[in-house]
Amino acid sequence: MATRKSAAGAKPNVSADALKSYYRDMLLIRRFEEKAGQLYGMGLIGGFCHLYIGQEAVVVGLEAAAEEGDKRITTYRDHGHMLACGMNPDGVMAELTGREGGYSKGKGGSMHMFSKEKHFYGGHGIVGANVPLGAGLAFADKYLGNDRVTFTYFGDGAANQGQVYETFNMAALWHLPVIFVIENNQYAMGTAQKRSTSTPDLYTRGEAFGIPGEVVDGMDVLAVKAAGDKAVAHCRSGKGPYILEIKTYRYRGHSMSDPAKYRTREEVQKMREEKDAIERVRQMLLDEDHASEDDLKAIDKEIKEIVNQSAEFAKESPEPAVEELYSDIYAEDLPQGEAIETSDETEDA
Repeated sequence: MATRKSAAGAKPNVSADALKSYYRDMLLIRRFEEKAGQLYGMGLIGGFCHLYIGQEAVVVGLEAAAEEGDKRITTYRDHGHMLACGMNPDGVMAELTGREGGYSKGKGGSMHMFSKEKHFYGGHGIVGANVPLGAGLAFADKYLGNDRVTFTYFGDGAANQGQVYETFNMAALWHLPVIFVIENNQYAMGTAQKRSTSTPDLYTRGEAFGIPGEVVDGMDVLAVKAAGDKAVAHCRSGKGPYILEIKTYRYRGHSMSDPAKYRTREEVQKMREEKDAIERVRQMLLDEDHASEDDLKAIDKEIKEIVNQSAEFAKESPEPAVEELYSDIYAEDLPQGEAIETSDETEDA
């Protein structure tokens, strides 16, 4: 299995517009998550809230490799995925606060919102449960022959779940166009990977099934984009699934209630100072004269206005009516299918 890492010091072959787009998208996710953390502290977001701060380059890089119609499904650290695929920040924040204007009308919260228009299929709270569902989405695309790819995200902790390997087996057997994205942020809740995983490289877990894979620097959006392009090409060519182990890092705790005492402040600060994905692109834009400090300040101001607007929209959106509890439970008024005609021979059989 090939191991591929971005070349240190290499001049990136990327346009100014693309680089600005990555910067803007990653900054939107970070500012949105910071605001969500504030709203949680104010009691406006209930239940669990898992922030994506630090991991922005993963989903922004992979969305840059996706095409219209490709699907994505993920686990509970999912707000970044929603924003990166183009879901409206107003609807996402309203859902987080349990309001009627949310993507699931306030009933799904952080872990369970969907967008059919953006081909986003959750947000799932059960660790590893979304992995077979992602293979199912890919199976549908293969059956329909529509050349689409599904990005199935899960973490280093979920990589130890048995259903993941059952899914690997079926995906390889049926040559499904699914990219298994392991967002390895080093800690499964509060347990370091080295204490819970017997193999140091999670991407090699596909070897037994003949699934190729690679490890990627998840703090480098350009490296993620390049790996995403390779994985997408593999799947679209009919070669079956691909595994990307993207090594990243979350700056905050597992959830808002996690004080993260299992790691040192110095460790987190070192990652922020030396590996931050947004700062890396920011410096690239300045070094290559693609943007000035004033240009970047203007982008930051625009992003803050979008995020503040999303918070105001959420606060102003009403709570769902009690009757909403009973909607979206059963499918109603579905069109009746055509009766299947059978021959006498079939009926006799």
